Amino acid sequence: MNRVDNPAPNNKVRQKDENPWLEGLKTIGLSAVLAIGIRQFVAEARYIPSGSMLPTLQINDRLIIDKISYRFNNPQRGDIVVFAPTPALEKQNFHDAFIKRVIGLPGDKVQVKGNRVYVNDQPLRENYIGKDEAPQYEWGPQVIPPDSYLVLGDNRNNSYDSHYWGFVPRDKIIGRAVVRFWPPNRAGEITPEPQY
Repeated sequence: MNRVDNPAPNNKVRQKDENPWLEGLKTIGLSAVLAIGIRQFVAEARYIPSGSMLPTLQINDRLIIDKISYRFNNPQRGDIVVFAPTPALEKQNFHDAFIKRVIGLPGDKVQVKGNRVYVNDQPLRENYIGKDEAPQYEWGPQVIPPDSYLVLGDNRNNSYDSHYWGFVPRDKIIGRAVVRFWPPNRAGEITPEPQY
């Protein structure tokens, strides 16, 4: 029977010590790559700069935007989405992302009349807008094109949204607002039907 013995202790292989500066640079580089990858493909933080989503989102709220779930699922009615400027907004020289609520899905017929939003001729139940925020304008009816969405701000009469500039193409949607982390007293999950 053949037997292999462990090498003698004095035959240890010495590992070369790396320069601590080089180790630090590697750590910083790996951290940066991970942070950029997470922000690009998984999630990112955003803040609310305007009152267009009142009362649901307050000015200066800080949110986490889920960027991965829409790779596998389509936006749903009621989702609060962040999207890059549409071609119509780009023509108006907008460059920053917008945040609004999905109201109309591809193929839906949407109309705003009599202070209500109607989807496929049915009034939309909207617990997320204040009683004083019912839309004071008329719009539609229009059928949402394929791969497009109608988005409106919860602050209906003070929101620059789809009823001004049109639909959001699917490929412009960056992600869905899922969690508010600031301010601490309002931190928590953001749901399509907020409880007030």
